[in-house]
Amino acid sequence: MANPDYDAVSRGTLAHYDSQAQAFLEATRDHDVSQNIDALLSRIERPLPFTILDFGCGPGRDLRAFAARGHIAIGLDGASNFVAMAREASGCEVWQQDFLKLALPDAYFDGIFANASLFHVPSAALPRVLGELHRALKPRGILLASNPHGNDEEGWNRGRYGAYHDFATWSRYVTAAGFTLLDHYYRPAGLPREQQPWLATVWRKQ
Repeated sequence: MANPDYDAVSRGTLAHYDSQAQAFLEATRDHDVSQNIDALLSRIERPLPFTILDFGCGPGRDLRAFAARGHIAIGLDGASNFVAMAREASGCEVWQQDFLKLALPDAYFDGIFANASLFHVPSAALPRVLGELHRALKPRGILLASNPHGNDEEGWNRGRYGAYHDFATWSRYVTAAGFTLLDHYYRPAGLPREQQPWLATVWRKQ
């Protein structure tokens, strides 16, 4: 497919989340992603506390979880309402940045937690964005990505842009960006595959 208009992708997707911020907060408040948090933290090899980027932090639920475990958690989101919510809910530093216009420090983070966020990046922009995340990690840093999977469909879905990769396609993108796969699993745990819409992958910076 032709490359989408990146400005339109960001503008439309962020407008959707800004308009739905309170409803999103209520709908996701009790989601348990401790499996993903543990999968990230258990692979980091550096001394405590870890410096973690919550990439696409939304209203701040997972920022609070990282901070409660004693880590230095920094949030990043493009939706201004989410940024305000996350700052208030967590007390953490939160950066407002468009995923397609990132400005991240080099070799700064021990881990990057990209839970339900990277699927909003168009496939054509994914190599660049993954490269920016790779550079933002310290040597041997860890990336956790959890995305709704599919059969490589891509486009607008209920007001948001999404790319729904299968495991093989997703792995090719992340491997090409300089990461080594450590683990992958489907969520929620314990259900038949057709009832597991989420694919979680854990990667180490080479």
